[in-house]
Amino acid sequence: MAEKIKILYVDDEPGNLVGFKASFRLDYHILTAVNIPQAINYLENNPEIRIIFCDQRMPGKTGVDFFEEIKVTYPLPVRILLTAYTDVESIIEAINRGNIFRYVKKPWTEADIISAINEANKFYMANSMLLVKTDELQKAYNELTKFAYSISHDIRGPLSGMLGAINLAGEIDHIEEIKEMLLLMGKSLTKLDTYILSMHDYYSLKRGELNITDIDFNKVADDLKAIYSVVAKANHVVFNVNVEQQDIFRSDEVPLNIILNNLLSNAFKYQDKNSSDKVVELSIKVYKGHATICVRDTGIGILASHIGEIFNLFYRANYQEVGSGFGLYNAKSAILKLNGHVDVNSAVNRGTIFTITIPSI
Repeated sequence: MAEKIKILYVDDEPGNLVGFKASFRLDYHILTAVNIPQAINYLENNPEIRIIFCDQRMPGKTGVDFFEEIKVTYPLPVRILLTAYTDVESIIEAINRGNIFRYVKKPWTEADIISAINEANKFYMANSMLLVKTDELQKAYNELTKFAYSISHDIRGPLSGMLGAINLAGEIDHIEEIKEMLLLMGKSLTKLDTYILSMHDYYSLKRGELNITDIDFNKVADDLKAIYSVVAKANHVVFNVNVEQQDIFRSDEVPLNIILNNLLSNAFKYQDKNSSDKVVELSIKVYKGHATICVRDTGIGILASHIGEIFNLFYRANYQEVGSGFGLYNAKSAILKLNGHVDVNSAVNRGTIFTITIPSI
């Protein structure tokens, strides 16, 4: 059964409140207030209120004054004024101020009230959807602004580095210096390639539909070991992998790989270069329809003040290594796409643990 529309009725005559509630309580969730302070208290504690009916002639403060007072603090509830024929000037004033959606003449009839509720509810739903779309549009605009900056910074930077190295190489005769220039160009190309792959992941998550298959985490782990064992050996990092899977687990392998690759890449990237005890651990456990993925490292860690922001687009908590600012954002987007959840525990100079829980689909 659909939840009843919540309506607040404000009137200083108790008899009117009783009559209104008796007439409409079966079809709507009716709250009644005998004065303005009580009405405001209801608004504070009931954010689901969609429609407010208020009598114009209230003691101490008119209905128009009340609606003007709450217009900014409680903009979503639709405001309907109850008024007599003699209050025409008040109605015009309220409409001009933008404080009411419509008015209902007193004495009202059930048909008048039901008609007002239906129109007000349509307006409330349309207004609510508009606010959601406005928030989404603002978020998209903010991401586009950051994206434009990132394009100029993260793509132009490597290209400028390669052009500079090419120009210098044209003036060099010694083979060793030329090799050094080639090494610099290789680093720039690697950075550019990483950025492009991150953008590919970004748009795959934004636009792609889920492709559900059976996931064999032992195979996934074997593939990851093949990729990162070389990185581990080159950087003198111990890489441990443990998988416990007895049950069938169904999900989309692409977002799972985005999550695992981004977290493991960071775990290796942000190790303490001066440490002689560098470790990265990946554990995956499937139990009762959920996969719990844990990535632990003994790296430089994350400041507590940064943990709440590390999943934001283009945010970089540390500049020890070059990054695109896409990685953890893409990982979080993939987790959300799979209806998962992530927890982060970190201590500076002691390491970081990412724990992801994902349900089987």
